[in-house]
Amino acid sequence: MRVLLIGDIVASPGRDAVKKIVPRLRRERSVDFVIANAENVAGGSGLTPETIDELLQNKIDVITSGDHVWKKKELYDRLSKDNRVLRPANYPQTSPGSGMAIFSLESGKKIAVINLLGRVFMDPVDCPFQAAEKEIEKINRATKIILVDMHAEATSEKIAMGRFLDGRVSVVFGTHTHVQTADEKIFPQGTGYITDLGMTGPQDSVIGRRCDAIVEHFLTLMPKKFEIADKDVELQGAIVNIDDESGRALSIERGKEKLDNYR
Repeated sequence: MRVLLIGDIVASPGRDAVKKIVPRLRRERSVDFVIANAENVAGGSGLTPETIDELLQNKIDVITSGDHVWKKKELYDRLSKDNRVLRPANYPQTSPGSGMAIFSLESGKKIAVINLLGRVFMDPVDCPFQAAEKEIEKINRATKIILVDMHAEATSEKIAMGRFLDGRVSVVFGTHTHVQTADEKIFPQGTGYITDLGMTGPQDSVIGRRCDAIVEHFLTLMPKKFEIADKDVELQGAIVNIDDESGRALSIERGKEKLDNYR
């Protein structure tokens, strides 16, 4: 099985990259399943039903999120009804939606996705390690192909999660920092890993926002409106090959695709 993992999609530039690149990548790379983190897809912070529909219509199979998932109240009802949109599993059980879902492919194979939120330098949530344990117990009867989005700030916490789950899931991939890391690997027990997939959006920016306002804010500490940048747009992420029977990662390939002629 070949899975495309897409790093944080930022606003309309990121959505345009998905629309123009993902369908082609699915064809050219024989991709079976696509996961995208999209907690910044609506105006740069949060998700809406409309932006979710746009992504799903352009060949994304499941959407993960993170600490910005609650930014748009109109999303809450959709989270409760649509398992293709996940919120972190270590939010309280009383929160709308789910942090894990199992999907059936046309081939008959099943694939599970778990969404987790880190705690280091983040708002307090339940333990992501314990949450992962609980979700894997539910999944093991259905499939060995398990993919985990660890949405976290600290590289140490992401690496620790990868090591903790080595041999029990197919891949652990990090999101949240919007900066792609160059440490893709397969751990000793067969789990693929990358600390951060990067950002799908404007690279001529400070993690998606216009550089001038961000720099001025750091110089003055005065409030500024951080507008979305719109130049040098890329789709960033990775492709993972997974053994259908064992669930082990066979390879992980980090990559980026530039959106040509964008503004």
